[in-house]
Amino acid sequence: MLFSTTVRQRLGILATASLLSVALPAGAALAQKTKAKPAPAAETTAAASSFNVEIPTIDAIDSNVDDDTLRAIFSGALAENADALAGLTASSITIPEIVLATTTTIDGETSQATIVFSDLELSDITDGTAASVTLSGMTVDAGADGSADFGVLSAADFNIGGVLGLYGLVDGDGQSELETIYTDFSFEGGTFEAPDVSCTMGAMTVAEFKARPLNYSFTDIMALAESLEAQDEDPSPETVGAALRMYVDLFTAFETSPAEFEGFDCSGVDDEDRPVSFTVAGMSMGGMSPGIYPSIAMDGLDITVEDDGTVQVGNITIKEMDFSGPIAAIQAAPDAIDEDWFMANARALVPAFGGFSFSDVVVDVPDPDSDGERISASIGAFDLTLGGYFNGIPTDLLTTASNVVIDLPENTEDEQIKQLIDLGVTNIDAGFAIDASWNEAENTIAVDEVSITGANLATIALAGTITNASDALFSVNEDEALAAAMAVAISHLKLDITDSGLADIILARVAADQGSDPATMRPVFAGLAEGTVVGLLAGAAEAQKVGAALNTFVSGTAKYLTIEMTAKEAPGLGLLDFIAAESDPTVLIGKVTIDATAK
Repeated sequence: MLFSTTVRQRLGILATASLLSVALPAGAALAQKTKAKPAPAAETTAAASSFNVEIPTIDAIDSNVDDDTLRAIFSGALAENADALAGLTASSITIPEIVLATTTTIDGETSQATIVFSDLELSDITDGTAASVTLSGMTVDAGADGSADFGVLSAADFNIGGVLGLYGLVDGDGQSELETIYTDFSFEGGTFEAPDVSCTMGAMTVAEFKARPLNYSFTDIMALAESLEAQDEDPSPETVGAALRMYVDLFTAFETSPAEFEGFDCSGVDDEDRPVSFTVAGMSMGGMSPGIYPSIAMDGLDITVEDDGTVQVGNITIKEMDFSGPIAAIQAAPDAIDEDWFMANARALVPAFGGFSFSDVVVDVPDPDSDGERISASIGAFDLTLGGYFNGIPTDLLTTASNVVIDLPENTEDEQIKQLIDLGVTNIDAGFAIDASWNEAENTIAVDEVSITGANLATIALAGTITNASDALFSVNEDEALAAAMAVAISHLKLDITDSGLADIILARVAADQGSDPATMRPVFAGLAEGTVVGLLAGAAEAQKVGAALNTFVSGTAKYLTIEMTAKEAPGLGLLDFIAAESDPTVLIGKVTIDATAK
């Protein structure tokens, strides 16, 4: 545990206060309209049980809405005055200060906070759209639980009527297209502090935000939320159906430009009073569009516990997720969605996830399974890219990793690790790649690469072609998928081996055990390898060529060995061929052409 429960509670109070501040006045209006009975204290994790808004002065110039109505709106009576606000026209409206006092309950503990908004100004407002809106700052005072101080927040082309129409507070006049809500959003960042943790947040910018009116009003949303809460863990199929359709509506109602965030820097103490720092240098999010959850990238992650360990990541990227398939399935679903429907449509509900990547990872932490030992490792880069989804399964796969460096523990009981250490290998610098894709038109799977690399050791790479790979292979019917899997065949395989020093290490060890030297042992092993292969391929025309290539490689004359196998007849070698080869490998010899080269 990096932070104590008390710290998390205090952060929760500040977060709740901040969320309330962002929601004002919409949040205040919503709270007034939905003051249902509170949940039992034992079940409450975070709730604003009460609030009070004070606005000492309002300076409205050339406004078509009077000061009393504006005061009511910014104090929370938004729904009652939504039409007036949507048609607001004024040269400027300036509110020097808005004071929001809240009482928040978290896990049964009640705390109070005061939030002060400074210098809210809307300028050049015409028929509900402000040319600019600026808030010079915001402070949060939660007493002993902490405080926060945020800088300037601003936006241009702020469509007040669009926001109200989005939540059904004014008539959207049948609008279904996305419209601009604001442009040039900018947040200066700020700081917040609690007794055991303090953070500095960087700036954030978004070029444009678009939205359309939701098909459900705030009242509908809250009523459904209350229904879900009342039904606890066993909601009715009708409620589940309504919730999923409402979620789809929300998920398709927004579009954004890419967002940039300059990160944050936090420091505090963990449960053992050790200093802890948590830093993110920056974050970026791709543009969101209806049905598409954008990519999110994080740079410069650093988590350090003093006198304990550290985890650093140069970049983490979660790639785009396409929910258009699940959305279509839910839109076509019956009103009542039960467990049987979920079982029947499980594959259709899988979003097309693009994958993820990370780079420049450094880990130095205690080994939880071994006293006194540490886990020391680094990863240069890792990437997983998925695409070509068919029935919820990605048919295009590319995953790579490079410079996966692990220090081998000296005091280990693992026999394989002991053998590597005995060979003089104290750390592993490895990588791998898997690259495969399905061709629907040709019913083939091209395995372009399956490889593993050890720096200064060796690289082994396999490629090939799988035939008879029909779309039934990805069927939602398990019996069909199994039958299709049993029908696939291999028409071509290619094995590439690169010796980058592993043979020298092994031969040096073997020679030492034999009281000899590597130069003497190499030709002996090369001859044994050639004789074994020639004997195995007895009767095959290519036996001598393959054996000679292997001899050249093992002897050290060549560093690269390639062996290719091509089936003589279509579609290739099937499951029954490989089952037969388990007891007699020679049954495959007459069915394939084998070639080998060494250089």
